[in-house]
Amino acid sequence: MRLTMFTDYGLRTLIYLALRPGELGSIAEISRAYAISENHVTKVVHALGRAGLIETLRGRHGGLRLARPAEKIGLGEVVRAMEPSLALVACQDGEPCAIGGLCRLESILDTAVAALFAVLDRHTLADVVTPGCAAGLCQRLGIPAGGG
Repeated sequence: MRLTMFTDYGLRTLIYLALRPGELGSIAEISRAYAISENHVTKVVHALGRAGLIETLRGRHGGLRLARPAEKIGLGEVVRAMEPSLALVACQDGEPCAIGGLCRLESILDTAVAALFAVLDRHTLADVVTPGCAAGLCQRLGIPAGGG
């Protein structure tokens, strides 16, 4: 299984914002930090906002921020919100299958996806930006020490 770039960008956007608690970020900053087009980041931000994971504030002093603390944003929740389909094979996505009903592949893959989410659901965004790695992440992303 491979997550879409859309989900990857969503996770990256949340990481960027989690590294700046209490501050606002912008689409331009996130785009620059990850070398992703602003158009892609805009679409990701829209989806994250619809999912209730970030808040967008309009106006001169507007920007983006997490909708709740990083400790309250589960990685499984993020992936579920961003992925258009979690089907690993066509038969899981409702496509016709020549061996449907006779093959155990679908149920085995369902178990595999459930195991993946069991792991993701045990972790939050805060686990990704622990103090031990936050300084390095901030440096790599061009976020000044202490945020801002």
